[in-house]
Amino acid sequence: MKIAIAGGTGFVGSKLTELLVDEGHHVLILTRSPEKYQNKENLTYVGWLREGDQPEQEIAGCHAIINLAGESLFGYWTKEKKERILDSRIKATTNIIQLIRSMDKKPDLLVNASAIGYYGTNEDKFFTEKTKETGDDFLAYVTERWEKTAKQAEADNIRVVYARFGIILGEKGTLPLMAMPFKFFGGGPIGSGEQWLSWVHINDVIQLILFAIKGEKINGPLNVTAPNPVRNKDFSSKLAKALHRPNIVKVPSFVIRKTLGEMSILVVKGQAVLPDKAISNGYTFQYPNLEKALESIL
Repeated sequence: MKIAIAGGTGFVGSKLTELLVDEGHHVLILTRSPEKYQNKENLTYVGWLREGDQPEQEIAGCHAIINLAGESLFGYWTKEKKERILDSRIKATTNIIQLIRSMDKKPDLLVNASAIGYYGTNEDKFFTEKTKETGDDFLAYVTERWEKTAKQAEADNIRVVYARFGIILGEKGTLPLMAMPFKFFGGGPIGSGEQWLSWVHINDVIQLILFAIKGEKINGPLNVTAPNPVRNKDFSSKLAKALHRPNIVKVPSFVIRKTLGEMSILVVKGQAVLPDKAISNGYTFQYPNLEKALESIL
């Protein structure tokens, strides 16, 4: 298959590209800076979002478009940062919709990144793809707007999948930041430790995207999370064990809120999200349990 990826040079995108190329697919990376990269067999970098670019010609005949583009959530959430988080996602997705509509032969599928932040935070409920109501915080607002923008592709008879990512564990991204205090013997639970952490191994992330590409019956929301979410206190315990470090320094919630501001919601609150759609459609997780996931990475 011929598959285009926006955001293909990031952590998830680069891993996904490796997988697709290894499987013999032709990957086209949509980027503002194609000159920074060298084309290889089955891997082409395509200019995008610059004046004069005509990516619709280069990606003509592609089976699917994967949109992973968006401003990182990490960083103090000033008003300007929050605007960038929202605007980068809406603008990139809007451009993808415009790109699709400019193509003579349109792709069969759009996989658009989203997040489990859609559900809001809760210490008691479990969320699945059947959950319709959204949360009432900033991330829920962003993800709802993001998905509504991507949904426009359905007007062109395109199958749309919203990949609602959990906390992705890998050698890059969130895990190195979470592991750092433990490496310096200062790790432990955060706040009450009762908040849920819906995690997923990077290998399952890219395999689930490939599963969605191949699974013609999969559409709408797809929770990209492992089937066994854990409480923060249990995650801390297992992370400490994997690193052979103590798990003794409990960090009060107010310290995190004071340090991170509104972004602290990513740490002091959480949600338990289950991948019911993936499982019911026959996906088998490589890393369903946290211990083996951490061991494979650390």
